[in-house]
Amino acid sequence: MACVAVSEKIITENYHKILLFFRLFERVGQWKKKTLVRFLIVYHNNSTPVRMNFLSVSALLGITVLMIQNTDSEGFASIKAVVSVWPPGSTIFLKECVTLRCSVGAGANLSWTYQWFRDEVQKRGTPNARHLVIGDSYFITAVARADSGSYWCQAERNGSNTHLLSNRVHLTVSEWMPPLLSVIPSSRQHFQGNSFSLQCPAVSGSNSKKSNSTNWTLQKLTDFDARPGCQAQEGTLRDKVPGACSFPSPDGGVSGLYWCQSGKRRSNSVTITVSSPTDGTVIIMVPAHPVSEGDSVHLHCRFWIHKPIKTTFYKDGVEICSLNVTEMVIDNVTSADEGLYKCADPEDKSESPESWLAVRSHLTSDDGKPLQTEGTWKWVVPSSCILGILLVILLILIMVCHFRRRMWCTRSCLSSKEGAPPVEAPKTKQDGTEVQWDLAWMEMANLLDKQQYPATVS
Repeated sequence: MACVAVSEKIITENYHKILLFFRLFERVGQWKKKTLVRFLIVYHNNSTPVRMNFLSVSALLGITVLMIQNTDSEGFASIKAVVSVWPPGSTIFLKECVTLRCSVGAGANLSWTYQWFRDEVQKRGTPNARHLVIGDSYFITAVARADSGSYWCQAERNGSNTHLLSNRVHLTVSEWMPPLLSVIPSSRQHFQGNSFSLQCPAVSGSNSKKSNSTNWTLQKLTDFDARPGCQAQEGTLRDKVPGACSFPSPDGGVSGLYWCQSGKRRSNSVTITVSSPTDGTVIIMVPAHPVSEGDSVHLHCRFWIHKPIKTTFYKDGVEICSLNVTEMVIDNVTSADEGLYKCADPEDKSESPESWLAVRSHLTSDDGKPLQTEGTWKWVVPSSCILGILLVILLILIMVCHFRRRMWCTRSCLSSKEGAPPVEAPKTKQDGTEVQWDLAWMEMANLLDKQQYPATVS
């Protein structure tokens, strides 16, 4: 009886675990399911201890454990972790927002924890100020050149030693500016109920004035996949503005990552956050798109209920100023002003979410053509060397031509004097005391030539 009691205790302790395994792994064979159901029903329907001998209980326990082991090995063999990039594609653009997701297919209903890696297996992808990890998602707030490289994740099931290593995705940062997805008004943060619009790029060379649509489609990242179309995002197409999707009364469901797609081409991506009073009573309006160096930038702090006496502004978590107004102006903005900004009411401690201010160098044109920095110098240095070599060669050729011309002129002059008898100079010992005599002798010889041969001497 003691052995039976111990066996019943083992069954009781593992009862919920057995149910959990049976519910989650649907790939188990049909005969295994029926056998497990019969065993569980027999145990569950008996309110009194199960009256079995030790051998029967041990046999049932052995079958159950074997089934669980088979289920675990067969079930997890088909589960894989997959990293996806949003917007889709391996090419990302400077200053835009990008989201990477680590998805576990058949085990999505289990509890998982995730770790992210970059470039090397032993190097864990620790986020910096522009990077953020939340659950299964890896967010890049503003893409920089340093974000190029390989990314992958590892999913670990809670309460288990099961580790799933995902595929690797390689991201390449492009120097070209993509077609622009405009946000009107230009801000990534908006209050619930305050309208804003997203406008896809206009069709270049379009002659249709009556058309209220373009060949671009607005896309939004959902919990599972991308959802196309303005109406699908609870927006309204604006008749007078082609490609514009208006959100007259947005709520929190409008928040997300947006971009425009046209075949294999896409625009930049922008993350929109719609805040309600329950989420927070403060937002900061930072330009949604990169500003150019030298521009004047206005940062607006907006409050849902009241206007505070003072407003404090922060950059990268550090207080930079406290003003009596809700607007901060940055004159002659530079790349040093780039970063995460937020504002707060110092009295009630309410603060806005952070928003990234992106600054574009003058080396990048407004029409999307890159005047690259690093890439430009890679071409400028060799080009300068080649140009310098060509200049040296040109100077040498000029000098050679000039020398040959002088030689030709000298020979012509000498040939014109062939009929003149040679005048032998007196043989004297050449030393320093007779230099003046040599010069006088040469002058006299020239005078004689002019008298005897006036036609040949110019």
